[in-house]
Amino acid sequence: MIGLVVSRADDASVAIGEALRSLVDWEELTDDTRSDADGGGTYYRHGDFELRTFDAWHLELADVADAFSAAPEFVAFLSRHSGDTGPLLTAHFTGNFGPAEYGGEPGELARTCPNVQREALSAFDRHAPEGYEVGVECTHHGPTDVGAPSLFVELGSSESEWSDPEGARAVARSVLELSGVDADAGPGGDAPGENRQIVGFGGGHYAPQVERLLRETDWRVGHVAADWVRKSMGAPAANAAVIERAFEQSAATRALVAGDDPDLEAVLDDLGYRVVDETWLQVTSGVPLDLVDALEGALGPIDDGVRLGDPAARASEAAIDPDFAVVSLPDDLLGAASGIDRDATFDAVAAHALAFETVEGGTKPRGRAAVAEEAAVDDLVDALCSVLESKYDAVERSGDDVVATRETFDPAAAAEAGVPEGPAFGRLSAGESVEVADRTVRPEDVRTTEQVTLAAAVPVIDVDLGSERDSRADSA
Repeated sequence: MIGLVVSRADDASVAIGEALRSLVDWEELTDDTRSDADGGGTYYRHGDFELRTFDAWHLELADVADAFSAAPEFVAFLSRHSGDTGPLLTAHFTGNFGPAEYGGEPGELARTCPNVQREALSAFDRHAPEGYEVGVECTHHGPTDVGAPSLFVELGSSESEWSDPEGARAVARSVLELSGVDADAGPGGDAPGENRQIVGFGGGHYAPQVERLLRETDWRVGHVAADWVRKSMGAPAANAAVIERAFEQSAATRALVAGDDPDLEAVLDDLGYRVVDETWLQVTSGVPLDLVDALEGALGPIDDGVRLGDPAARASEAAIDPDFAVVSLPDDLLGAASGIDRDATFDAVAAHALAFETVEGGTKPRGRAAVAEEAAVDDLVDALCSVLESKYDAVERSGDDVVATRETFDPAAAAEAGVPEGPAFGRLSAGESVEVADRTVRPEDVRTTEQVTLAAAVPVIDVDLGSERDSRADSA
């Protein structure tokens, strides 16, 4: 069951509640065990939603989950948003990393529902009226004791939006799309056996980096301590218990830290939480995390330029972690192909390797790669040969080499034929015959054959690391 909370003290909340009741049919029920001010009296049910109304402001409510007829999977507070941000639909979690200036208790954090926030953002994107922005915010006010995972879904940012029926209906439609959504993306949630939730530290109150991750990856984000929130908390070493609670209440095992904060990172390390950056989260999206660990163990950290290929993501679809061999990439062949088409070369490696080393900021594959099967090696070389074919007339594999040939314009032969440098030289090099001293010089008269031999051998460095990974997992 999903609990929906309307506050009579909040005009936008009332408007969203009315929009919800107008969009679908609700069963009207009565609860005589609680006062009308405390969520009792008349309440409504539709499918797995139960909507109750309270007199108090949302952030002043405590143990609100107890008001519902059954324990909610999560609670959504239907609320206004205040700020100088213009028309905005937003979502966030609640709690206080530091003092409790706006509800709840100091240093306490409510249980989040990261998977729900991701779905709410997606629904906002679909339903936001023209002129409205969509976003997520950091954790910045109470309540801190809800009794169930919860989030605020908000209509903002001023009185004109709070009374806007289109804005209220957009929030209502988005809320209705949360039916059946699990609170978490982890064991028992959307990705059984995987914990793909993080806690965020740093950045602004509005979190575009978090939005990118929610839209572009399969990672979810729980509590976010923006720079000002992080500062209000005080020294990380003195507030390790608060930091620990942020992970517990987010069901998260990793941290995203924006900027340089060595004191915080030291505490996170002591607590056993790995700090990852946005690149790591983007690269690992869709890839089984034990396979990520094995590939980083074999090739090195993603932070140092290792990138994951398409077969790594497909391993998730097969619900298995393939064994793999580590091979040396054909760097000469890669260099020649990159000089022709860098993007196509990168894509060729990504299409056939589980993971691979790179240079130049992760843009050029070089060094070593992990492959899941022997055929991937030949397929990779063939794909790189296809890149060469856009420049060369013929590309052939000969043993451990690739031989590429092409007919090219020979400036020395053109000069010997009496063609003066200038426009005639250019036309001839472009494939056009020219007249010189009452005779015709044809392009084929001034061509030479260029042949390049590139090493294409892909020697195996280590094999069957997947079995080693299984052994490590068994011993763990």
